[in-house]
Amino acid sequence: MKVTVLGAGIIGVSTAWHLLQRGHDVTLVDRQPDAALETSFANAAQISVSYCEPWANKDAPLKALKWMFSATSPLLFRPQMDPAQWRWGLQFLGQCNDAAFERNVAQIVALGAYSHAALKDVVRETGIDYHRLERGIAHYFVDQASFEGAARAAELMARHGVQRRVVSREELLRIEPALSAFADRIVGGTFTESDESGDARMFTQQLAALCAQRGAQMLFGHDIERIDTAAGAVSAVHVRNRDTGLLSALKADATVVACGSYTTPLLARIGVRVPIYPGKGYSATLPLLKPERAPFVSMIDDSLKIAFSRLGNQLRVAGTIELGGFDLSLDTPLARRRCEMLVRRIEEVFPGVADTRLPEEGGNPQFWTGLRPATPTNIPMIGRLPVKGLWINAGHGTLGWTHGAGSGKALAELISGERPAMAFGFQGIDADARTTRVAQGAQASFSPGS
Repeated sequence: MKVTVLGAGIIGVSTAWHLLQRGHDVTLVDRQPDAALETSFANAAQISVSYCEPWANKDAPLKALKWMFSATSPLLFRPQMDPAQWRWGLQFLGQCNDAAFERNVAQIVALGAYSHAALKDVVRETGIDYHRLERGIAHYFVDQASFEGAARAAELMARHGVQRRVVSREELLRIEPALSAFADRIVGGTFTESDESGDARMFTQQLAALCAQRGAQMLFGHDIERIDTAAGAVSAVHVRNRDTGLLSALKADATVVACGSYTTPLLARIGVRVPIYPGKGYSATLPLLKPERAPFVSMIDDSLKIAFSRLGNQLRVAGTIELGGFDLSLDTPLARRRCEMLVRRIEEVFPGVADTRLPEEGGNPQFWTGLRPATPTNIPMIGRLPVKGLWINAGHGTLGWTHGAGSGKALAELISGERPAMAFGFQGIDADARTTRVAQGAQASFSPGS
């Protein structure tokens, strides 16, 4: 089968790899000059199967309202004159209850476990090196109420087969001694030994190179102009070479849209509406000054909802969600404050370990921002769309790296007529998935002839 994959982030490249593994003829398209140069470029670096929790919960609406008045809040809703934002927000509110939370957790965790196994298989087969650390993920708390809530969350996750262990401050320090300078602030934590960390960009770019070696046609530097349909089916995808301006029509048996947040506007042009909205996230990557005192265990800071991961001789801190459209600016006062907050937190938690000087102080932190493509449930859309030959693999939110390998494998299996071995509702395939999406107002719609 001839398959065109649109988007070369972790999701698109993983899809292309697994399609090639099944003998398909693959063309991979991306507007950037290489893979993983957008949302997969500098994320939190965590493979966090044990922390696969949706944003929507019963406490989220009140927190979001409170956080609207803080420029450094973990979740910042920036109201826009955008009907898509308000539709998404209403659908999100519909998921903010205990029943929806547990239902959504079940699917997110199932995909996480499936994906972690798929990632390990790819690494064993390819030997890709991406600063991988199989040291687990620790989650620390600085207030007692949040720590007590962590115990309840661990019980919930245990029902879904996730072993998230509640640990005392003393045990947490034994797990990661690098926290010692911050120990007097910590009341306790949780730890998952099975989780890991690594550089998503390095992994994705190397996997893309292997796709090319296996015969995939790599159309980097090509803008996706439009998808043409005829008689309810994809007839061609038009892409334009950024260097030459040449327009090409790609014809295939199947077309996969894996364009992250940009999946929504691309599909809207052919009348397919999907509930994926961008959540702007930030990261800072800093050189280590004292590697011997830097953490090896990847960590989550509960109060700020940010993550720390060591990548070789660098330390990355990433987090925050900003719901304000497709803004990718790093030079606004708001963006600068959020970036500076990340750097300040590194210095608070790991004083003197990394070069936390800001540019105006002579430092050189690598600030980055990317758009996390989120659905209201945080369950990604994987499966068939209501246009013949059109498939989707998007909407992974903050879990693109965690879910990437498995999402690619699962969609390749579906396209090949196979059934992925996990309890997950695939778009356009499972009746339970359709029921769930209708209930949350999130089913894709298609207007014939559009």
